[in-house]
Amino acid sequence: MSTAFSDEHDGSGHDAGHDAGHEASVVELPRLEPTPDLTIRTLGPARITSPMAPVLDATRTTEHYISENDRVLLDDTLSRISSRGVPPGELPGLEPCGPRRQIFFDPAKTRAAIVTCGGLCPGLNDVIAGLVRTLTYHYRVRRVVGIRNGYQGFVPDYGHDVVELTPESVRDIATDGGTVLGTSRGPQDPEEIVDCLEQLHVNVLFVVGGDGSMRGAMKIARVLEERGLRIAVVGIPKTIDNDIPYIDQSFGFQTAFSLASDAIRAAQVEAKSTANGIGLVKLMGRHSGFIACYAALARSGADAVLIPEVPFALDGEHGLLAHVRRRVSERGHAVVVVAEGAGQELMGDPDDAARDASGNAKLRDIGPWLHRRIGDHFCDAGIETSIRYIDPSYAIRSVPANPYDSVYCTRLSQAAVHAAMSGRTEMVVGRYRRRFVHIPMSVAVSRRNQVDPHGDLWLAVLESTGQPVRFA
Repeated sequence: MSTAFSDEHDGSGHDAGHDAGHEASVVELPRLEPTPDLTIRTLGPARITSPMAPVLDATRTTEHYISENDRVLLDDTLSRISSRGVPPGELPGLEPCGPRRQIFFDPAKTRAAIVTCGGLCPGLNDVIAGLVRTLTYHYRVRRVVGIRNGYQGFVPDYGHDVVELTPESVRDIATDGGTVLGTSRGPQDPEEIVDCLEQLHVNVLFVVGGDGSMRGAMKIARVLEERGLRIAVVGIPKTIDNDIPYIDQSFGFQTAFSLASDAIRAAQVEAKSTANGIGLVKLMGRHSGFIACYAALARSGADAVLIPEVPFALDGEHGLLAHVRRRVSERGHAVVVVAEGAGQELMGDPDDAARDASGNAKLRDIGPWLHRRIGDHFCDAGIETSIRYIDPSYAIRSVPANPYDSVYCTRLSQAAVHAAMSGRTEMVVGRYRRRFVHIPMSVAVSRRNQVDPHGDLWLAVLESTGQPVRFA
């Protein structure tokens, strides 16, 4: 099925384009995947007037503000909307973030807990500080506690204490990287976690973590439901790889690719400073190559970008090694950027049993392997070269957020508090189509956001590097 558009007329009532023998442009209607259930679960009716109500009463709907009863459409092109074949009111959409006039929890009787899980990412402390400030200043919640060292902090056997969080105690934490609460990887017993929440008299739990942490949060929410406990579980998704679906960018991503671009600059300087020099930079990206793509675009010094979404060949006239050799011959140097998950299929059969503490399959280290293969290729060709290898991963993960990410973290934390106080649960907050929205946790972990090999981002990378569409 397709829709044809033509607005060329010669003024006589005839289609000028048709008379000239030109076919009308055709827009192919895309095939759409089944729409996920975007319903947000609530703990019950919201009957308490929010402290934010006076602010909302003075606010009107504009292009920059969405009413709590409105929806953010899932689709943003005419072809995708047309493919739905439903009236406008039935188009799939996401619930907008923001304060509600009626809330579920009585702020004077509410206690909140915050936990950070998984690997480090720029902005964690900004999120913690934003949660504490919004809970305290806007809702007058009297007690906020931090759970130390991830989900381990709920389990008595680990012996971790809890920390009281106040606006004063979090005032300056955003100047430091990491998380003041500590973190850990790996699952813990959700029954023990719920026991701890009951003992602390917590009404609202904020989980800051990646897809594994959100799966853990879903288990906690299910146990709470089974016990009939009305405790909200709200997530602020954390992934430096930017691989969460239905979210434009995850927090910390801007900081990460900005610093990653500095690594590319350093590799380029090193490569240009020696005869036939080659710079090789390995960046984060287990399954998604967003950091590699954005960093390469920001610095415009890469001759090849390798990402997990686009398989590549090393050998042959059209392989990567020949491409690098041609660039060195033409320019005197070359720079290769590789995401950590790229080229896994080239390094032999994976060990399916090898898993990290979070349950992720352990990747083979593409950086040193590629360093060796490039060196061997140039040696076999009789070309003397020097290869400078840079892996800035941990240096990037541990830094404070830049101003953009700091603002983004603050807005996400505010949105999370508004959602939790209104009784929403088993959901995360994020920004989609530049709007802040609520996303069910089940949807947030349903798949990975990845670079589309047919999309405009990858096309921009190809234009910037001059590399072929595929190394094959």
